Amino acid sequence: MKSIYYSEYKIREIEKKDDKRIEAVIRTCLIEFKANHEGTAWADPNLGRFSEIYNSEGNKYWVVENKDGQIVGGAGIGQLPGTEDVCELQKMYCLPEARGTGVSHTLMDTALEYAKKYYDKCYLETLENMVAAQRFYEKYGFTRTYDVVAQTEHFACDIHYIKEL
Repeated sequence: MKSIYYSEYKIREIEKKDDKRIEAVIRTCLIEFKANHEGTAWADPNLGRFSEIYNSEGNKYWVVENKDGQIVGGAGIGQLPGTEDVCELQKMYCLPEARGTGVSHTLMDTALEYAKKYYDKCYLETLENMVAAQRFYEKYGFTRTYDVVAQTEHFACDIHYIKEL
């Protein structure tokens, strides 16, 4: 398994030992943005099972480790249900300590390079109050769409983006 280093961070594919650690990161971020409720990743039954879910062709999840070996972020690419050529950028979250360091750019680059091998488009869902995240996605060429590409479990997500790969 290849690791990518950025400054004091390491990006690598998720392992079983990381499942609960990345779940804690995601839940911390969701609480921060008042998204700890049904219709968001908060209620996703697969949240603590990423090493199982992202282990097939076209589906992958990466975690970000700091210099102390603590998981401080992650992102995944998964096939969007009901589509063949569209993936979804899934569960991209970083703790405040990792934001603004540039590691999110390396994480996004890694995810999109992987996605290009299998898909033609990348979709994502987010929340209106995640303004900095929206600006970040737009820097990567994601454009806001008012069309829901597929029905996901995240019905509370009110902002949708799509990107040609």
